[in-house]
Amino acid sequence: MDRRSFIRSAGALGAGAAATTLAAPAVAQGNITWRMVTTWPKNFPGLGVGAQRLADRITAASGGRLTVQVFSAGELVPPLQSLDAVIDGTAEMSHGAAYYWQNKSPALSFFTGVPYGMTTAELTAWVRYLGGQEIWDEVYDQFGVQGFLSGNTGTQTGGWFRDELNSLDDVKGVRFRTPGLGGRVWEKLGATVTNMAAGEIFQALQSGTLDAAEFVGPYNDLALGFHQVAKNYYMPSFVESGLATELVVDKKKYQELPADLQAIIRDISQAEYDQVSADFLANDPRALRTLVNDHGVIVRSFPDDIMEAGAKASVEVIEELRSSDDPLVKKATESFIEGLTLVRTRTENIDTPYVRARQQFLKYD
Repeated sequence: MDRRSFIRSAGALGAGAAATTLAAPAVAQGNITWRMVTTWPKNFPGLGVGAQRLADRITAASGGRLTVQVFSAGELVPPLQSLDAVIDGTAEMSHGAAYYWQNKSPALSFFTGVPYGMTTAELTAWVRYLGGQEIWDEVYDQFGVQGFLSGNTGTQTGGWFRDELNSLDDVKGVRFRTPGLGGRVWEKLGATVTNMAAGEIFQALQSGTLDAAEFVGPYNDLALGFHQVAKNYYMPSFVESGLATELVVDKKKYQELPADLQAIIRDISQAEYDQVSADFLANDPRALRTLVNDHGVIVRSFPDDIMEAGAKASVEVIEELRSSDDPLVKKATESFIEGLTLVRTRTENIDTPYVRARQQFLKYD
């Protein structure tokens, strides 16, 4: 992968893109063209590819009645303005991560990922069967949009650090790129936290603006080239245990679609959630092998005192949201806690012991 091409895609706002901004959605002979803006660089492993595939599948399944045209990060709007583009009508769809918009409502973070929170499968269960989608709909109704889960990275890696972390004291003052509620946890541990789009991180690391950064995991990080400026690669993340992406649509325009087109958008988003998850599960190990064997990356685990402090800080962050004056934030928090309390019993009583036994006893020659 060419890291520089990702950065150009993420930052480009050329005259062609500006001209596109003025173009209205095409409607001809009953066919509709919708614009999807994304937070991801073009052809970005897992995420950007997943957004394009989702758009292509909608177009194909509808027989071209609904054609989705994808604009990667920076091609139509800056990457972290993707949701606003749907709200203000610049685009009909956005593909990103709900926790990027926590400034609009902290409740949105629950639909991407929570520190020490749900795994990929657990989050799906909460959203699909335990009331999560209904609460998400309430939150997004405030902005005139509708959200659907559209992918999941699985448990992410903890990040790239210039210097080794030997204890919690080493976190103090570290300038760290990490978003969402996880960023608030790292702040409580003493780090100075910022968020930025994928294409901006490498330069910030290289220039020394950042001391550490995390994005997703080996599949993406290899493409972004972080190993060129930092060699200490910590895993797993304790703040991003199963990070979901979202497809957001203009709700009024969505509801005006025929029922079959609405179902195509909804069902293909659900299918892509599983497809993207499989993509990361297959390709993270391959990319990690390359990082270690070809680039001398050192894989490390966070010291226990950091993991323990992270858990305590995570509880503090969730309790702060639970005490929110915003009834929807409080409602989302309560539902998430109730859902996690239920689904973790299956994970911890069945899945975890199985994985532990497999690790201990299963050996192939």
